[in-house]
Amino acid sequence: MEYHDSDTAKAVADRVASFMDEVVIPREREALATQEPILMAEIEDLWEQAKERDLFAPQVSAEYGGQGLDFSDMLPSFEQVGRSLIGALALRANAPQEGNMHTLEMVGTDEQKERWLRPLVQGDISSAFAMTEPRQGGGSDPKMLQSTATRDGDEWVINAHKWWTSDGLNADFYLVMARTDLDAHPYEGTSIILVPADAAGVTVARNVPHLGGHGITEREGGHAEVKFENVRVPVENTIGEAGQGFQIAQMRLGGGRLTHCMRYSGMAERSLDIAKAYLSEREAFGTTLDEKQALRHRIADAETRLHAARTMVRHAARELDRSDARIEVAMAKMFTANVTQETIDLALQCCGGNGIGKDLPIAHFYENVRAFRIVDGADEVHRRSIARWAFEDIDENEIENTLQFDEDLRVDELDE
Repeated sequence: MEYHDSDTAKAVADRVASFMDEVVIPREREALATQEPILMAEIEDLWEQAKERDLFAPQVSAEYGGQGLDFSDMLPSFEQVGRSLIGALALRANAPQEGNMHTLEMVGTDEQKERWLRPLVQGDISSAFAMTEPRQGGGSDPKMLQSTATRDGDEWVINAHKWWTSDGLNADFYLVMARTDLDAHPYEGTSIILVPADAAGVTVARNVPHLGGHGITEREGGHAEVKFENVRVPVENTIGEAGQGFQIAQMRLGGGRLTHCMRYSGMAERSLDIAKAYLSEREAFGTTLDEKQALRHRIADAETRLHAARTMVRHAARELDRSDARIEVAMAKMFTANVTQETIDLALQCCGGNGIGKDLPIAHFYENVRAFRIVDGADEVHRRSIARWAFEDIDENEIENTLQFDEDLRVDELDE
C-alpha cells in the first residue's frame, strides 16, 4: 500500500524491515521455541548491530547518538519494529525510554542533556515516567494529581505516590509530575522534575502484576509502584519551566501516542501475516481454511481497517508538525487501539490452538494490545475530547425547517 511517505522514511523503514527479518525475528522465533529468555547482553549486541546499520535510536538527533529523523520520517520504522516482540527494544526505540529521550531533548537544559540524555540514548542508564497515581489521584482525569513538590530554598521537596511507572523497577532516574503551585489550576501549577533513583526517600514498593507482563527477555522493566517521601532534589532538576508540566507532557504524549499506534499496527500486520500463512496450510472440511468465504471476508475487513488506521496516524503526524493536533491524535489513537486489538484477536482465532499457544508470537501480541486502549489515554477520555470538539460549532440554521409544535395549541400550564 502506498502512503506517500518521504524517500528518507521509505529507505530507513526498508532497512529496519531487513534488520527485523534477518536478525531480530529469527532470534524471537528461537526464544519462543526454546522458552529460554533473551539475555540483556544479546539486546546490547542488537544495539551494536543497529548502530552498524545506522538504525539505532531513530527518534533522537545525531548529536546524542541517534538517527535524527523527523517525526513523520521515523513513523514507518516504528511500524516495522512493532512486528517483533523485541523489535523496539532492539533499536532503543521502546517506551518509555523513547518518550523520555524526546522530552529531555525537547526541553532539557544543556547540562541535563549531557548528564542524562546522552547515556540514556546509549543504553548506559534507564529511565521512567512517573505520572499516574492510585485513586483518588491523577489518572484518566490528570487534574486530580495529588503528588506535590514544595520549594525549600534551592531544592524541591517531593511527596508523591505513583504506579504504572513504566520501567520504574530498575530505572536510574524518574521524570516525576507533581503539583508545584497549589494555588494555581493543575494545568498551570504542575511541573516535571528529574529525580535520581538513588535519592533518599525513593522507594520502589513493587512491580505491578499485569496482563501481558511476561515477555521473552530477562529484562524486567515492568510497571512499578513508587513512593517519594520528602525527596530532595535541586531546583535545576526541573524539566522545562516550572508550572509547564502538563504542556510538556502533552507534547510528549502526542508524539508518543502516534509511535505507539505504529508499533501496534506492526503487531497487527505480523499477526495477519501469520494467520494468512496458517489459513493457507490448515485443512478442514475438505479445503484449506483460506478458501472459506467467511474467513476471507473477515481478513479483508481487517486489512481495510488497518489501512485506515495507518492513514489516520500519518495524517495526525503531519498535523502535529503544524499544531498540537490534539483531536487528530485522539482520533488516531482511539481508532488504532481498537483496530489493532480486533485484528490481533481475529488472527488468534484463525490460528486456533496455535493462536493461544506461545510457539507463535500472537498470544503475546494479544496480551500486550489490550493495554493500548487504556495507556496513553483511555478510549473514553479520547472520545470525550472528540465529542467536545464535535459539538463546539453548532449551526442551528441546519434544522430551521424542522416542524415545531404550534404554540397556539400549547396549554399554558405546561410552562409552569
